[in-house]
Amino acid sequence: MVPIASLWLPILLSAVILFFVSFFIHSVLPFHRTDYVKPPNEETALDALRGTPPGDYLIPHSGGPAGMKDPAYIEKVKRGPIALITVLPSPPPSIAKNLVLWFVYLLIIGVFAAYIAGRTLGPGAPYSQVFRFVGTTTFACHGLALPQNSIWFGKKWSTTFKSLLDSLIYGLLAGGAFGWLWPD
Repeated sequence: MVPIASLWLPILLSAVILFFVSFFIHSVLPFHRTDYVKPPNEETALDALRGTPPGDYLIPHSGGPAGMKDPAYIEKVKRGPIALITVLPSPPPSIAKNLVLWFVYLLIIGVFAAYIAGRTLGPGAPYSQVFRFVGTTTFACHGLALPQNSIWFGKKWSTTFKSLLDSLIYGLLAGGAFGWLWPD
């Protein structure tokens, strides 16, 4: 068993690596540029949503199980469209806050990966075993909840698969960092 405190360096290094790799994937590569597209009537949509407080919205909204039987609601659903909308504050908060939160999130995933590997493997464990445990845990933390957004909320499967590929890359890199720095 390896205590989490002795894994602070691979936790920190994997968070730093994933922070910069995720920046590269999302900001430099064209890979995710088609995840969201411009609606055909953007100005009309913006005008309609202006003044809406930040939050998650479902249109049309039934209000609950009883409302799903309401003929007016049923007609709205038939006419369409059905939309899930997240409204962010305007102007958006500083990107610095999001970057700090992202880094903290990466550290938390690193702690979970360290905990699982540290409780399973001992000091001097082979690189391949550390890589496997940490890589799998990191991939699972980043990726396995993503398909539910396509299953339940209509997120494009192509976007989900691209994000799963990102998660695999994160898992491989975190596994490598931990395997390299695993204590003897």
